[in-house]
Amino acid sequence: MTKTTVRSVCPYDCPDACGLLVTVENGRATAVTGDPDHPVTRGLLCAKMNQYQQTVHSPRRLTTPLRRVGKKGAGAFEPISWDEAIASICSRWQEIIAGHGAEAILPYSYAGTMGLVQRNAGHAFFNKMGASRLERTICSPAKDAGWKALMGETPAMDPAEIAQSDLVILWGINAAATSIHAMRDARTARRHGARLWAIDTYRTPTCDAVDEAFLIRPGSDGALALALLHVIEREGLLDREFISANVLGFEELASRILPDCSPAQMADVCGLPAGVIERMAREYARAEAPFIRLGSGLTRYGNGAMSVRTISCLPAAVGAWWKTGGGIFIGASTGGAFPLVSVTREDFMACVPRLISMNQLGAALTELAAPPVLSLYVYHSNPASIAPDQNSVISGLERENLFTVVHERFLTDTARYADIVLPATSSLEHPDLYRSYGSYHAQRCSAAIRAVGEAKSNWEVFSLLAAGMGWGEPFFRLVTDELIELLLVEETPWRSRAVTEQLRKGEPIMLAPLSAPKKQWLTPSGKIEILNRHETEPLPRLLPTHAVQDGYPLCLQPAVTPFALNSSFYEQDDLRSKQNCMELLMHRVDAEARGLVDGQIVAAYNDRGSVRFTLLISERVPAGTIVTEGVWWREFIPGDRGVNALTSQRLTDGGRGSTLYDVTVEVRGM
Repeated sequence: MTKTTVRSVCPYDCPDACGLLVTVENGRATAVTGDPDHPVTRGLLCAKMNQYQQTVHSPRRLTTPLRRVGKKGAGAFEPISWDEAIASICSRWQEIIAGHGAEAILPYSYAGTMGLVQRNAGHAFFNKMGASRLERTICSPAKDAGWKALMGETPAMDPAEIAQSDLVILWGINAAATSIHAMRDARTARRHGARLWAIDTYRTPTCDAVDEAFLIRPGSDGALALALLHVIEREGLLDREFISANVLGFEELASRILPDCSPAQMADVCGLPAGVIERMAREYARAEAPFIRLGSGLTRYGNGAMSVRTISCLPAAVGAWWKTGGGIFIGASTGGAFPLVSVTREDFMACVPRLISMNQLGAALTELAAPPVLSLYVYHSNPASIAPDQNSVISGLERENLFTVVHERFLTDTARYADIVLPATSSLEHPDLYRSYGSYHAQRCSAAIRAVGEAKSNWEVFSLLAAGMGWGEPFFRLVTDELIELLLVEETPWRSRAVTEQLRKGEPIMLAPLSAPKKQWLTPSGKIEILNRHETEPLPRLLPTHAVQDGYPLCLQPAVTPFALNSSFYEQDDLRSKQNCMELLMHRVDAEARGLVDGQIVAAYNDRGSVRFTLLISERVPAGTIVTEGVWWREFIPGDRGVNALTSQRLTDGGRGSTLYDVTVEVRGM
C-alpha cells in the first residue's frame, strides 16, 4: 500500500482559499485536513472541507458522458463516449452559428471552482467563437461599486490588523459559517480585550459568539450607518484633523444628508431603538481602533452599493484609518498579481458580442430575440437552483429548441435539463493556481489523484471542443501547467521573483499590494471621496430596497448554512442531515397570526412563485423577518421548487449585482 500527503487548495467560493493536506492511499484520497503551515488556514478547516474526500469519491459522481433519452428535467440519460459527445456538441453549435450566428450560444459559469485557470478556462473558447458574453455579477459586485465610489482603487487593508483592534464589528457577515478564520481572529482579538459586535438581520451562530448582537431590518444597513454618522457629527466625535487632510465632501454630507438621519428618524427604518443607535455611535467613535469586517449579504438589495458606500464613511469620520487595527475590510482584490488576459484571451474576439446578465438568465432564455439563445453551456455552476427567478429559468431550460450542455460532477438540478452531460473533475484531479479574496495570499497546486472515471477538467474539455470546431490556434493545445506558467512568467510588482519560485513549488505565499493601504487614497482627488460628482448620487443617502414596492408583509432572507455553500455539498449525506430539511424560520408572533404550527409544511409565495418549506418556529428571527438556509437540490425538498422561485431578476443600484435578499412574501399552511 502506498500512502502520501499532498498539498492542495480549497477550490470553493470562500474568502480564505484554505491550504489542504490530502492523504492519498493507492491513488484514492482518504483524508483532507487543514495545512498547519498555511498563513491563514493554520490547520483549521470548515465542516464542509473536513470530509472533502467524500465529495471527491461520492457514489453520486458522474463518470462518463451522458445523452438525454427522456423528458427535460426527468434526469433520464444513457452513457456515450467522449468522442460522441464532442462531435454532437460541435455539430449542433456549427448548425446554430450557420443559421443564427454565434451570439445564439451562451456560456454560464461562476464560482464552482475559484482556480484561475479552471474558472476562466472557457473565456478564450467563447471569445474565439463570438458567443454571447456572460456578465458574471451574481455575488457581490455592489460591494465593489460602493467601495470604489468612495475609495476608488485604494486596496483593502490587511485583515490581520484585526488583532490590534479594540472594537471589532462583524457587519452583515455570518463569519462562523462563511469565514471561519475571520471568526477565529475576531475571537482572538476579543481575548486580548477587544469588544466584539455583530450586525445582522437574524440571530446567526456568529451572533452567539460576540459580546453584543444588533438585529436590523433587511436592507436597512445604510440607514443605520447614516444614523451613526448623524450622532458622531452632532456630538462632535469626528476626527476633524483626519477629515481635513484626507476626506472630500464630509461637510456636504453633514449639511445636506445627515440632518434628516437622526436615530429617532432611522429607528423605524432599521428596527433598532434610537437609544441603542446613540450608544453604538458613541462607542464606535470613542474606540481607539474600530475595525469593521463587511459581509456580502447586505449588498444583495436594490440599495446594496449605497449601503456599502455609506458604511465605508464611518472609519473616515472618526479617523480610524490612522490607527493600526482601525478601518474597514470588504475583501482583498488581487487581480493585478496575475495577468489573466493571457488565459482569457480577449484578443480572440473579432467583435464585441452582446452582454447578458447571469442574474437575468430567465429573461434571456424566455424573452431574448435577435437572436434567441439556442444553446446554453453550463460549467461549475447550477443555475436551475442558484439563479434568481427560478420559474423563469426552468421555463427556459424546458424549451425543446434549447440545446443545453452541462459539465458537472453530479446530476444537479441543472444537469437534469441537459441534452448532453459531461463528467467534471474535482479540484484534487487537476492542477490550478488560487488566490484569496479574504487576504493577500496565493498558492499553486498539482493534481493529487488521477481523474475519477472519465472525468475531465474544464480546460481539457475546452481543448477538445476547440479541436472539434476545427480551430488551429496553438493556444488550445496547451496543457494546464503551461497556462499556469503564463500567469507566473510575467513579473508584477505584487510578487518578487523569489515569491514566484515559491508558488511554482506549491508553497502558499503572501502578495504585496501595489500601494500601502491606509497611507494613500487611490482616487481622482487623492482623498476619500464622500462627495463624488462622477456618481449618479453624488453623496451617500438613504435609498429604499426594491421589495418595499412588492406589497407582501414578510421579509425573506435566503441565508447561508455552515453545512453547504450555495447548492454545493448536498451530495454529502452527513452534511445534509445536519441541516435536517429545507426549513423556514419564523417568529412565534408571525406564526400565531397565521395559525401556523411548528413542523408543518407551509408555502411561502409572492408574484414570482410558491415554495414549500417545513416550518421552524424560532426566536432567532425577529418578527417580520423569515429565514431559510442553504440552496437545496430538488430531490431533497418537499415541493418541486427551491427558494429562488421567490427571488427576482432585479439588479442592484451599482455593479448590476443580484438582489437575492431583496424579497418579500406571504406564508400560508398547506
